[in-house]
Amino acid sequence: MKATISVDAADGAARAGLVTLARGSFRSPCFMPVGTRGAVKALSSADLEALGAEVILGNTYHLMLRPGAKVIEHLGGLHRFAGWNRLMLTDSGGFQVMSLSPAVDDDGVTFRSVYDGSRHRLTPEDAVAVQEQIGADIQMVLDVCSPLPAADDVLRLAVERTAAWARRARAAHKRPDQSLFGIVQGGLDPGLRVESAERTVEIGFDGYAIGGLSVGESRPDMLDTLAVTIGHLPADQPRYLMGLGDPIGLVEAVALGVDMFDCVAPTRQARHGTLYTSSGKLSLRRAEMAMDDRPIDERCGCSVCARWSRAYLRHLLQVNEPTVLRLASIHNLAFILGLMEQIRRAIQEGRLGALRAEVAETFAA
Repeated sequence: MKATISVDAADGAARAGLVTLARGSFRSPCFMPVGTRGAVKALSSADLEALGAEVILGNTYHLMLRPGAKVIEHLGGLHRFAGWNRLMLTDSGGFQVMSLSPAVDDDGVTFRSVYDGSRHRLTPEDAVAVQEQIGADIQMVLDVCSPLPAADDVLRLAVERTAAWARRARAAHKRPDQSLFGIVQGGLDPGLRVESAERTVEIGFDGYAIGGLSVGESRPDMLDTLAVTIGHLPADQPRYLMGLGDPIGLVEAVALGVDMFDCVAPTRQARHGTLYTSSGKLSLRRAEMAMDDRPIDERCGCSVCARWSRAYLRHLLQVNEPTVLRLASIHNLAFILGLMEQIRRAIQEGRLGALRAEVAETFAA
């Protein structure tokens, strides 16, 4: 089903609205917590419901290896398996094409399992079939995500393979209740980005993602590339920037017209003791936290700030008590999801510029 966005308000290129899929809708701009293996680390589906998450993300590469797509299908699909009644998206495994250095050829990818070293083959058609078995509401095409910086010939080959694989994925896709998103590649090369966007749109997808950014390039380079790309994507369909989740990046990308985001950073940083606050980042590892009876953020309304102190959370972190992983993750996701709500309100009230300046000043360090 073609994913559509109905825009309720706009502030420059930024837009707030509702994205509609076959199984339901979600508000945009939207941040999707990452549940790589069928769960957001240290959190339950009930935790995510309480936080107000509307869409969560799973990873095809990991789920096809453990427990396996057939198992998930037999047990009623990923929604039922994970006890999640809201919307889900599965990434195709394209990021693993970059991060795990598998053997890539024109037909597909051969990689070794991170679990037992066994060899596996994944083609664009395989990625579609596996994701149809998993049953998420949105599935992504298999793409070639190049590391940055990359040589011109590497970026060119990635664009060619991504376009060819996208066409094969579109032809293989069968489930009308599942949206299929195309992915734009091209590194930091404006010409390649425009070409990749136009070729992807020509194939015709249910939504469009910008991949291959937020992989180590500077923020100005990322935003310049994003600005070039977005103008070549349909205005009536959602635009998804893959792998971005820091506060400044989120508000700046929204200002350029992005509707959807995912990233492991908020929960990963939480597990290592770095927390987001209205005054910037806070490290629980700092010695002065040991006697600090204040909540993480006195302006935060999350369940963690309502009950526990910085000193207590630091203690849990210092003694490797697993409880802190859950509590810190709840806070950071509450902050990011709350920021998305602030962004939506700012767009509706025509004051996104003021919020951008505030976030930039708060998180500049």
